[in-house]
Formats: sequence, structure tokens, C-alpha cells
Amino acid sequence: MTSPSGTRPSAARQRDADRTRAEILEVAQRVFARDGYAGARVDEIADLTRTTKRMIYYYFGSKEQLYIAVLEKAYTEVRTVERTVDVAHLAPTAAIRTLAELTFDHHDAHREFIKLVAIENIHRGEHIRKSEVLANLGTPVLDLITRILEAGRVSGEFDTEADAIDVHMMISAFCVFRVANQHTFGALFGREMTAPQHRAKQRRMLGEMIVSYLRGS
Repeated sequence: MTSPSGTRPSAARQRDADRTRAEILEVAQRVFARDGYAGARVDEIADLTRTTKRMIYYYFGSKEQLYIAVLEKAYTEVRTVERTVDVAHLAPTAAIRTLAELTFDHHDAHREFIKLVAIENIHRGEHIRKSEVLANLGTPVLDLITRILEAGRVSGEFDTEADAIDVHMMISAFCVFRVANQHTFGALFGREMTAPQHRAKQRRMLGEMIVSYLRGS
């Protein structure tokens, strides 16, 4: 049986459920990033999404499961960006520079992600360890970096014996630090790290830092 618009009721209900779940996740991400896991209130998330606490628990089971779903969403988004690097059609130097710059762009545009990472580190990663989705989510980017490094060694572009985790850590450290530490760094050194006038220089600096290291410069 179809509705007057030609849509099966079950399909329409599924789309409504998907939209509701997505809206809850979007709002919950903002609230958890602002208030932390302990400080976030499910009642407020329900009010902001014009739904009910009972409905949130229907979709996610508990506050902790909602928080884990937010982490899964946030990490999946950055992994999706990383997978856009076209290793097959880029020289190794261009590929690793592109990956670094894409990560910079993502973290600069998604500062709530940095806050969530900081919050989860305060909790010693206890929630992220409970997620089956996140258990192997880092594997594709490590495989990507490994392919770039191997190609660079074969071509003679890279000399340094770094592994994929080393390189991923270097890229993440720069991108996370400028956002996570912007307020304390600004207070101590008088420079607003995330100010628009510094962005292009920092983005270029990151690419040069990674390439120079891999070249053994």
C-alpha cells in the first residue's frame, strides 16, 4: 500500500526516523562539545531537538550510547575526508602534502571534533574503547599513509624511516594543537593561532614540515 504521494508508509517512516536520529546527533555533538560528557544533559538535547528524552533513549539506549554515537559520527567524518586522497594519481610528496592539508582544513572547520577528542582524553578513552565502529576505523588512513611512504621510498623522494603512525601523529599534533590550545597559547604568547590571517601560513607550514621530515632535511 502506498500513500497519496506514492511513497510506501514504511519507507517514509524510515526516512523520518533517520532524520530524527541525525538531528539528535547533530545537537548532541554541540552539547557534548560545549559541556563535556558529565556536564551534558539529555533533557537539554531533547528540548533543542523538539523531541523527548524517552525518544532519545529509544534511538540510542542511554546517555553513554548517545555520546559514543557522537564520537563515531565525528571520527567517521574525518576518516571519510582522508579517503579522498587519490594516491594512485599523485606523486608521493604531493599525496602526503594533500593529506596533511585536508586534515588541517577538516580540523579547522570542525572545531567541535577537537573538543570531543579532548573530552574523551580526559576520560582516558573509556567510551571510545566500547565502540565496535571505532575499533578499526583508523586502519584505512594508516594503510593510505603506508602506501604513500612506500611509493616515496621507491621513487627516492623520502629518506626517513618513519612509519604511518609517526606521520599520522605529526599531522594530528599540529592540527589539533592550534585549535585545542588556542586560548592558553594566545594568553601566554599574544598570538591568536586560529585567526584568519595566520591560516594560509600554518597550512603551508604543516605541509612543509611533513615533507621536509620525510626527505630527511
